[in-house]
Amino acid sequence: MPTPASPPSPTDETLVIALPKGRILDEAMPLVRAAGILPEPAFDDPKSRLLRFATNHPHIDIIRVRSFDVATFVAFGAAHLGICGNDVLMEFDYPEIYAPLDLGIGRCRLSVAEPENMAQEDDPRRWSHVRIATKYPEVTRKHFAARGVQAECVKLNGAMELAPSLGLASRIVDLVSTGTTLVANGLKEVEILAEVTSRLIVNRAALKTRSQEMTGWVERFRTVCEARDAA
Repeated sequence: MPTPASPPSPTDETLVIALPKGRILDEAMPLVRAAGILPEPAFDDPKSRLLRFATNHPHIDIIRVRSFDVATFVAFGAAHLGICGNDVLMEFDYPEIYAPLDLGIGRCRLSVAEPENMAQEDDPRRWSHVRIATKYPEVTRKHFAARGVQAECVKLNGAMELAPSLGLASRIVDLVSTGTTLVANGLKEVEILAEVTSRLIVNRAALKTRSQEMTGWVERFRTVCEARDAA
């Protein structure tokens, strides 16, 4: 994958880029590196406890945080750029975040799932009230409210698939990629709320005060994505 020419002109202030831990990071790093940002060796050391890393650019640091926290760091200006799934952007809906570029990575979907035996006779079009376990309560409520369905959301941060079998909630809303985890836990996907990919996000205040630099990095990542897609 070709590296774009010269990087955007830096300011004296450190530029902080927030990256998500986990699966998305593996897909994001080839783009980050192709854009010419190379983290220090500790970034790739599984034994390292560091959360903030220097890069080959003296004025650029990378922080590695939970995917949900990327949006918060960028929204509040603690980070200037980030990579974040649009599921997180929909859930928080921060006006301080600008998402100019779909990176086309982290593809999955945000879906409703329920026990297989329930799904055999269930029709989502006839729901009027649902109790749902999810870490996306805002997206879930908005989705069902648009259909005139009252959604009672139980907030969980993980192990969503346990909720139906333990009587916490009969349905869940969660990210689905292959669906293997759902099947393993006796659940079936019955409705898709949104298709999900990861976006390059920018703090709006930084975009105003450091316009040339921020715009330069956005275009640099855009060039990398276009080269990847054309390959």
